[in-house]
Amino acid sequence: MTQDFTLPLEKLGATSSVGERKSKEFRIASGMWALPALIFLLTFFVLPLFANVLRSFPAEDPLQYYRTLFLDPYYLNVVWQTVKVSAIATIACLFLGYPVAYFMVRFAGRWNSLFVFLLIAPLLTSIIMRTFGWTVLFSRKGLVNTVLVEIGLMAKPVNMVNTEVMVYVGLIHVLAPFMVLSITSVLQGVNLSLEESAQILGASKIRTFLTVTLPLSLDGIATGCILVFVLTNGSFLTMLLLGGGKVTTLSLLIFQQFTLTQNVGFAAAMGNVLLLFALIGMAIQLRFLRRKGVK
Repeated sequence: MTQDFTLPLEKLGATSSVGERKSKEFRIASGMWALPALIFLLTFFVLPLFANVLRSFPAEDPLQYYRTLFLDPYYLNVVWQTVKVSAIATIACLFLGYPVAYFMVRFAGRWNSLFVFLLIAPLLTSIIMRTFGWTVLFSRKGLVNTVLVEIGLMAKPVNMVNTEVMVYVGLIHVLAPFMVLSITSVLQGVNLSLEESAQILGASKIRTFLTVTLPLSLDGIATGCILVFVLTNGSFLTMLLLGGGKVTTLSLLIFQQFTLTQNVGFAAAMGNVLLLFALIGMAIQLRFLRRKGVK
C-alpha cells in the first residue's frame, strides 16, 4: 500500500505566493542597506560638485571664467602644462612600476609580503613630509650637496630644488606605488601555463612577455595610468614645495585662487576642468574594458 504525499493545488499556490512575498520583502530590505551610502554620496559628493558647477557660471557673464581659461595664452599654457606634467609623470611611473610589479609577482616568492609592506609603508606617511624630505636631501646645504662636495665632484653646493626635474621626482615618489599595486593585482591573475605553453612552442622569454604577459596585463596598466594621471592633476603640494614657481598647473592655481585672490568662481571653473579630465580618463578606461569584453 502506497501513501500519496502529493499536496493539493491550493496549498502549492499558497506556498508559492508566500515564497514570492518573502523574496520581494528581502529585495526591498536589501536595497535599504544602500540608503545610508547613497545619502552620504549625495550630501558630500554630488551636491558639492553641483554647487561648484553653478559657482563657475556667474550671472553677469556665465562663460567668463571658461573664456579666460581657454582663450587667454597664459591660462591656456597652464592647462597644457597640467596635461604635460600628468602625462610625463604617468609614463615615468609606468616604466618604473611595471618591472617592480613583475618582480614582485614572479620572483619575490615568500618575500612578496615584505615588498608589499615596503611599497605601502610610504603611503602611511603624510604627503607633506615625504615631499619636504626631498627638499632636505637636495637643498643647498642638504645631504646630497654635502656628500658631492666632500668627495670633490662639486666645487661648491648648488640648489637642486625648485626645478622641474625635482617636481617629477616628487610626483613619481608619491604616485608610483599606485601604479605598482594596479599592475600587480592583474599580473597575479595571469596563468603561468600560458607563458610556459608559448615557450614550449618556441617563443623566447622576451617574445613570450611581449605577446602573452604584456597583453594580459593591459587592464592593470590602464587602471594604473588613469589613476596616476588623475592624481597628478590634483597634486599641488609637490609643485608648491619642489617647483619653486617653475611648474604651474591648474591645481596650484586653484590653491592660489582660494588663498590669495579669493576668486572662488574662477577656482571652481578650474576645478571643473580637472573634473573633466578625470571623467575623460574614466570614459577611456570604460571603453577599454568593454573592448576587452568586461561588462
